[in-house]
Order: sequence, then structure tokens, then C-alpha cells
Amino acid sequence: MPFERELDFAQRMANAAGEQAIRIRHEGITPETKADASPVTRADKENELLIREAIEAEFPADGILGEEGSTKPGTSGRRWIIDPIDGTRDFVRGNRFWCVLLALEADGEPAAGVAHFPLLQETYWATRAGGAFRNAQPLRASSITSLAECAFNPNGLHLAEARPYLMQVASLCQQSWSVRSYGGALDACMVAAGQADVWFEPKVAPWDLAPLKLILEESGAAFFALDGSRSIERGNAVGCAPRLVEQVRAVFNVG
Repeated sequence: MPFERELDFAQRMANAAGEQAIRIRHEGITPETKADASPVTRADKENELLIREAIEAEFPADGILGEEGSTKPGTSGRRWIIDPIDGTRDFVRGNRFWCVLLALEADGEPAAGVAHFPLLQETYWATRAGGAFRNAQPLRASSITSLAECAFNPNGLHLAEARPYLMQVASLCQQSWSVRSYGGALDACMVAAGQADVWFEPKVAPWDLAPLKLILEESGAAFFALDGSRSIERGNAVGCAPRLVEQVRAVFNVG
């Protein structure tokens, strides 16, 4: 399997961070508010430190980018991208949909990635050209061809960044078979698993997307930003079943 060592490391660290976060929450947390109005807790910070120190020990030449401030250029041309707790709002409120996201980027593309949901006991993972999986189960995006059959999972609609797209989102909601929202990462993973068909995020960062893009694409799903690129750097994202791509791009006016 390509990137087998890196995948094993990512899975180990995501599991360790998940266990640490659960322990910290049981001890009690007091969330703070960051400059972008998103919450952060001691668990976010300690998880990132745990993962960063492990990367520096095991892959010292690799770069690092983390949500909570870890930045290291590296010398290998590779970069680890860390979201120590994706879904901190869920984590704070005691919901189960938060996860640990960790990915290795090589040659500018995600090469190994993990989305670990400790309270769901589910780990979604993928390697470049190696397929996508949930635990040991291979994932495959759905083969539906019509928006009328679509399960649409939009997120972040309360954000200012969503305002330019609310008409398109409403149109998709009206056309879809169902509309759900589980917090972002889980919605993307559900598209990869064929349990949902379209996922939309109006505001995201590279650490939100690096493993999810890989998991989606390795499942056969499409991933794109609203400028039409496959970049995780554009600040928004869509994942969808492969036979819905043209219809979804048309709704969002993506060329």
C-alpha cells in the first residue's frame, strides 16, 4: 500500500488524540473564543501539541500546518496538516460528531489522511491510489444521477461567507430528496460512504479539508472549490457523488 507507514502513523496519532480529548473533556473544559468567533478548548491545543511533537520525532524533515498555530516549513517537500478537533462546537456541547483530522500532503496533494470520530468508533481513511475506507470497510460514493434522489448536507449557513450562496443552497434544498447536517467532516465522509450525495461548506481552511478531499476522491466522489479548482486553499468546498457533478456545478455557477 502506498504511504503505509504514514497512514499507520496518522491512525495511531488520531486515536491517541481522540483518547486525550475525551479525558480532558471529562476533567472539565472552559471554551475560549478565537478571533474568528470559533471556540477553542484546552483539548484542541493539547491535541495539536501531541501530534506536532510526534511528527517532529518521527518525520523531522516534514513540514507542519495546524489549526492552532503549528507552522513549520520542513525540508522534505511534504507537509502534515492537523485539525486537532474538528467540530469543537460539538465537542463543547457533548455531541458525538467531532473528530480528529490528520493528513500528509506530498507534491501538493493529500497522500494519506484520517478522519477519526472517537465517540462514533469510526475512522475514515485513505491513501493516494489506495482507496478509501471506514474502519476496514471499503467506501464507494453513490451512483445516483438525479438531484431528486439526493441527500444534501450543507454546513455553515449561519456564517457571513454563506450569504452569497444562500439562493443556490435553497435551490438545492428544494430539489433534494433530503437535507441533513452533521457538522462538516462527517457529512463529507457520508458522501464518500454513499450515505449522502452532496456536501457544501462556505468557509473552510486547509486543515478542515486535507483528509476529506482524499477520502472523497478515493471513494470515487468529486471534490471542488467554488472557483472550479480542486484546491483546499480556496476557503470553500463541495463534495458530491460522481454522476451529480455537472448538476451541482450548474447550481453553484461553477464553470
